Amino acid sequence: MSPDKSTAPRPPEQRPRSRRGLAIAGTICGLALLVVVADGLWSRQASEAALKEWTDKQAVPTVSLINPVQQANKNYLDLPGRLEAYSRAPIYARVGGFLKGWYVDIGAQVKAGQLLAEIEAPDLDQQLLQAKASLASAKAAEALATVTAQRWQQLGTSNAVSRQTVDEKTGDLTVKQALTKAAQATVDRLEVLSDFKRVVAPFDGIVTTRNTDVGALINADSSAGLALFVISDVKKLRLSVSIPQNYVPAVRLNTNVQITVPEYPGKIYSGQVEASSRAVDAQTGTTRMQVVVDNTSGELMPGAFANTRIELPTNPQALTIPAGALIFDRKGLRVATVGADSKVVLKPITISRDLGQVVEIGSGLAADDRVIESPPDGLVDGDPVRVVNTAKAPAVR
Repeated sequence: MSPDKSTAPRPPEQRPRSRRGLAIAGTICGLALLVVVADGLWSRQASEAALKEWTDKQAVPTVSLINPVQQANKNYLDLPGRLEAYSRAPIYARVGGFLKGWYVDIGAQVKAGQLLAEIEAPDLDQQLLQAKASLASAKAAEALATVTAQRWQQLGTSNAVSRQTVDEKTGDLTVKQALTKAAQATVDRLEVLSDFKRVVAPFDGIVTTRNTDVGALINADSSAGLALFVISDVKKLRLSVSIPQNYVPAVRLNTNVQITVPEYPGKIYSGQVEASSRAVDAQTGTTRMQVVVDNTSGELMPGAFANTRIELPTNPQALTIPAGALIFDRKGLRVATVGADSKVVLKPITISRDLGQVVEIGSGLAADDRVIESPPDGLVDGDPVRVVNTAKAPAVR
């Protein structure tokens, strides 16, 4: 039997070659493994560097910038007011008695001197008759004293009577003349009072109140009670408004005022500031001003509530920024600006006018400053920022 070739020993010259091949293959595998490991380490370091760079970029705030604008911002002062008649006269009785009749009712148009009502005053009528009788008696006594004085003066020239008697008769005439004048004055006064039995309108207007009726007892000069009538001139109206103290210098005489009332929505009436009390009410801190309103159409009513809008003067040189750009902390009021090196510079400012959405800067800011529109919390001087947009600040119209 021949020996098996698979189990037969190889020749000695083939063994070293197999070992060298295995060594080369192991070296190649080791190098490949080292390459894979090195590539993994390099990729990890690159990722960490990219992550660090991204994190550093995210730590820098992204801001939008605005430039302050010089523009006249329109500003209005909206206040409530109360309409009043330009001329208003409560009519009281000057004589006592009973109301004989009234001839006009509320809402009636009246003219100056028009009869409104009549009063029956029997007591006054009797006083006038008595005064006239006293006047007639005084005139008769004066006439007799005149004749007597003339006769005694003639006798005195002939020395038939004493000079003392003549002077007495002359003095009696003077007394009688004074009594006549006093009686005449009483008659005149009562006649004037009798004219007040006719209640008339003092000026053109409308009757806004009537507080009496036929047969009512009338007390003379009772100004503490209700007036018989109230006459109001409504061709022009007065509107009273209370201006806060800090706005008083801006609201000057002849300033235009827009007026609206609830009963006519959307309709605007015009008025002008006519007068100011030039004093501040200590309780409210306001100054009372009066606006005159033309009411030729008769649509506005005295006593009605009204809304007023007063346009305030503008400053075309004032710098305007949004209110959201303000920073208020323990160091006061400031704004955050960005310098040429993209770093934050905080500037203290003062406000001249707060217009709600925007503010007018009084000091501390220049027109070429780049202001951060909405500064993030925690900004300090020197912080770097990334700018994404620059625009002009809005203005109030």
